[in-house]
Amino acid sequence: MLRKIIQITDHLINWIMFVFCILLILYSGYGLWDSAQVYNQSNAFVYKTYKPDDQMSFENLKKINSEVFGWLTISNTHIDYPLVQGNDNSKYGNTDVKGEFSLSGSLFLDCRNKKNFSDRNSIIYGHHMDKETMFGELEYFQDQRYFEEHQYGKLYYEEQWHTIEFFSFLSVDAYDEGIYNTNLEGESEWTDYLNYIRANAQYFKELNFQLEDRYVVLSTCTSTSTNGRHVLVGRIKNDEKISEQSL
Repeated sequence: MLRKIIQITDHLINWIMFVFCILLILYSGYGLWDSAQVYNQSNAFVYKTYKPDDQMSFENLKKINSEVFGWLTISNTHIDYPLVQGNDNSKYGNTDVKGEFSLSGSLFLDCRNKKNFSDRNSIIYGHHMDKETMFGELEYFQDQRYFEEHQYGKLYYEEQWHTIEFFSFLSVDAYDEGIYNTNLEGESEWTDYLNYIRANAQYFKELNFQLEDRYVVLSTCTSTSTNGRHVLVGRIKNDEKISEQSL
């Protein structure tokens, strides 16, 4: 009798282990599928059809989500996405440009900034993702050669493209008030801002800076520190119309 009980128990344990292995395989498969879905949703190619080179397509995207207002492209990278702005800086951390839930989020302008980039310092946030999606490529700017070879981008807002000339790359803390300051007033604060970037930058390109300059900060998380941020800073050229072929 005892022997029979042992045999039954052994079979039961084997069956439980078999079911557990099957469930583990299924869970792993789901995890891989789910990760693939996240990266597919964040691929810039998904949004290519809405790019404002075709104004009608871009207007269609704005009809889907009225908080879409612009576009950001960094030349010779996969960073080529619509821009959104919410009432806070939390919404688009897990919401895509169509207003739907997405772990990859969107590229979004700081809620304190004006959508026409008239502020002296405008900040755009995006997730640091693998597979060269969203702001995943910002980490490449840690390499000096890459930084020197990728110094231009463009912004689309108010029905016009504008050139961005990138001049600095930094690794900072998420609470760095020197960088994440959208309210630069007067010549002294402007001077202090540039000097702060010079002093803390990994790379800094001296330009002919002017008091009327407007800057854009691209910010994403780092993979090495919870509060670490990679930051790429550029100057918006004043109301310069550019074509797709010029960059």
